[in-house]
Amino acid sequence: MLRLALLLLLALPISVAAQTETQVVTNKKLKVVFQLTTADTLSQKALIKQLNNFLKAAPNAQLEVVCHNNGITFLQTQVTKQAEGIKALAARGVDFVACENTLRERKIDKKALLTEIRYVPAGVVEIVLKQDKGWAYIKAGI
Repeated sequence: MLRLALLLLLALPISVAAQTETQVVTNKKLKVVFQLTTADTLSQKALIKQLNNFLKAAPNAQLEVVCHNNGITFLQTQVTKQAEGIKALAARGVDFVACENTLRERKIDKKALLTEIRYVPAGVVEIVLKQDKGWAYIKAGI
């Protein structure tokens, strides 16, 4: 009886760990565009977590994050607290996009942004174009 109790106690952490791991939900090539417009660092940290969780649940998904307005701070080398997360996700195929309108309006040089990103003339137009092509839309933030 004592042996059975010990085995159950040893198995409990494995069972709990298995329940907390994100499982693959679909292998479909989902296409999702995220819009980030906030400089809030908790929202930006949450976005990194959401993107990682999304790729665990849908590993074949194509994801794009469009940053404009105050969300441009997410991509600024000297400002972002998520540079490592962005680099790791970019290496997994997540596309991070900066709005050139925002850069121009705020007088931000492209050299001040992470190198793992690309640029679009207008962030909101990029989002609409993606939706027009059937991409799902998610507003990033908490």
